[in-house]
Amino acid sequence: MDAEQPRGEEPDRGPAHRFGITSATALIVGSIIGVGVFNLPTSLATYGPISLVSMALTTIGALALALLFAALSRRLPAGGGPYAYARVAFGNLLGFTNAWSYWITAWAGNAAIAVGWVLYVEHFVNTGHNAFFSVLLVLVGLWIPATINLSGVKNMGTVQVTTTVVKFVALAFMSTAGLFFVSTANYSPWNVSGESTWEAIGGGMAIALFSYLGVETAAVAAAKVRDPDRNIPRATILGTLATAVVYLLSLVAVFGILPTTALAEATAPFSDAANTMFGGTWAGNVMAVAVIISGFGALNGWTMICAEMPLAAATDGLFPQRFQRISKAGVPAFGIVTSTALASVAVIVNYLGASGADVFTTLVLMTGITAAIPYAFSALAQLKWRIADRRALEGRRFARDVIVAVVSLVFSILFIWYSRNTGQPFWVYWAPFVLAAAALLVGIPVYRSQRRRMSEPARVPSYR
Repeated sequence: MDAEQPRGEEPDRGPAHRFGITSATALIVGSIIGVGVFNLPTSLATYGPISLVSMALTTIGALALALLFAALSRRLPAGGGPYAYARVAFGNLLGFTNAWSYWITAWAGNAAIAVGWVLYVEHFVNTGHNAFFSVLLVLVGLWIPATINLSGVKNMGTVQVTTTVVKFVALAFMSTAGLFFVSTANYSPWNVSGESTWEAIGGGMAIALFSYLGVETAAVAAAKVRDPDRNIPRATILGTLATAVVYLLSLVAVFGILPTTALAEATAPFSDAANTMFGGTWAGNVMAVAVIISGFGALNGWTMICAEMPLAAATDGLFPQRFQRISKAGVPAFGIVTSTALASVAVIVNYLGASGADVFTTLVLMTGITAAIPYAFSALAQLKWRIADRRALEGRRFARDVIVAVVSLVFSILFIWYSRNTGQPFWVYWAPFVLAAAALLVGIPVYRSQRRRMSEPARVPSYR
């Protein structure tokens, strides 16, 4: 690896190592669309078709977050995104907390994506779902994208654009052709959870959030984006809007094609829906291949994000300096390897005594908690800065920015509140909170060891 960069200075990776608007949008779409939405019908079957309302409300929250990060990235186009906003607004302690929480989201989310990816791989191999071989397949899914990332940003970007096209086409197909095979009878019973309407909707929202994680990835990777104050907002809004449309329509189709009882037992629900549409198994096989490619692309993008947040924090002295080192290929290799190793451990631990579907749901809910923390503090940073702007007689777009920030904050709090494994025994029910709390507590000694090395946060730039 090359020598470390001086603390407080972002490593210069040059124009050849940066994304344009196409690659930045592909990063957004590719990071949001992984395997989460393709496994979502099974996870949401606990609640029934009422979870379509959950998805619609989650989409509103995701669009609010997209607008929030677009506005914040124009003002502060700094690497680390949510971490940078929290640090500049509230200081190093909360900056570190947000960086650590988001880093957990990235590597634990990668573990969840890999688990969901394997559920579709096992449409072809290990069809008996032997746990040992499932874990081996998950590890393959984690380490091949890590190897691609280690080879450089150009290779990573090429894979991201290619896989994004495939996954978007697969969802667009189900969003259009699938609607012609809907049976309205499958939308009844509407709520099968045994909970009240609002509890069922809230529980569904907590699960659905995982499918939208990634709206902030262009802001996190700001150091990799050319002309960031222009390209990041555009990529964030365009990517999230396009994803939201195909998400909602494809889920309406799948819930209308298969009854809730069938979805609850499915390991590859989109493949099952495709088979029901056309008969036989060929259509399901094609869909499974598309989902496998989709998941691989998401793992590729999130592996990069796993290293970008620690890199930004290490540049400011909040994370150990090893995370700041840039390899000859122009990537933070230590962060890539460490994050992938932690994701591997998370997978192995969660597979002990649990099925792949249960592991996926638990990891999804855990990452919802750890993602909602930096989302909430980003919203609070925007509120703090815009109120100060108003006092300084800078009131342009004040109402819009405040409303977006408040909606984002409310949704972030709701995502944390409802992140429980509904219908499970006590320890499984609270497992997402236990795992998230344990991972956050591990950050305490890291923070204490880094306190004297932290640089002072910069002043917030003027409103743009």
